[in-house]
Amino acid sequence: MPDIIVAALYKFAKLPDYAEMQSDLLDFCLAQGLNGTILLAAEGINGTVAGSRAGIDALILFLRADARLAAIEHKESCADEMPFDRMKVRLKKEIVTLGVPGIDPNKKAGTYVPAEEWNALIADPDVVLIDTRNGYEYDIGTFRGAANPHTTSFRQFPAYVQKNLDPVKHKKIAMFCTGGIRCEKASAFMLEQGFEEVYHLQGGILKYLENIPAEKSMWEGECFVFDQRISVGQGLKVGTHDQCYGCRHPVSPDEKSSPKYQLGISCPHCFDTLPEKTRARVTERQKQNELALKRGQAHIGVAQKKQTAARHED
Repeated sequence: MPDIIVAALYKFAKLPDYAEMQSDLLDFCLAQGLNGTILLAAEGINGTVAGSRAGIDALILFLRADARLAAIEHKESCADEMPFDRMKVRLKKEIVTLGVPGIDPNKKAGTYVPAEEWNALIADPDVVLIDTRNGYEYDIGTFRGAANPHTTSFRQFPAYVQKNLDPVKHKKIAMFCTGGIRCEKASAFMLEQGFEEVYHLQGGILKYLENIPAEKSMWEGECFVFDQRISVGQGLKVGTHDQCYGCRHPVSPDEKSSPKYQLGISCPHCFDTLPEKTRARVTERQKQNELALKRGQAHIGVAQKKQTAARHED
């Protein structure tokens, strides 16, 4: 069987008719046998979908037929199994939620830096390198020397900037994220705050891992992805992490050997803080998974990962 193609795509574009686009887009994706999630908003489109080579190609052509989406960005990787359970097209206020009115990357955004030029930029000692992703993503991999804003959602990024960065002191800012969308919007915000030199990695970490060979890479660890693969590594190969059912934090092979790791229940990140109601709920769910496995009705490894598809890049 051919590999399943996983396509991460986005485009900031003015889509005042985004609500009217929902039904036709969903019908098209279903007809192509695609699964995943696509977000539509007045500011553009964002999503990750998976399916056959023909299905993904058809979707990109379908989207590019709309002149507003002709230059849509997309990155591809492969999966051995379908990493999403179903197809959803959702309407949102923002395709990536910053929560600051008036930020429009269509009008103003930072300077794109191709993957091939990224190493030279971040090696500059005058550059402040910022990972715009959330803390649990940073924990399993990031670029050497990158600052961790310790956010749990993208909405917290503006507060981090206001507290820790100064346009007078910090002259050069470089930012990155998984696929490019968060740092593109973050760059528009930074420019609004008075920062003059703002750069962001074009195509995100995924494009860097795809294009830059391991011996030249400044990436350390794995990259969290928002599907049932959990993480990918150099060359976009499926990574080694699973995900905790209790707290949804990525779990490394070493962490799975900890006495605080309980399959389907907890991990070292949440063992001491997991609320009792949550512990009881996931313990019962794990019990039902094991009973189903004995009856031959489910594969527990798949069950462990299904929650990931509901989690998006905010």
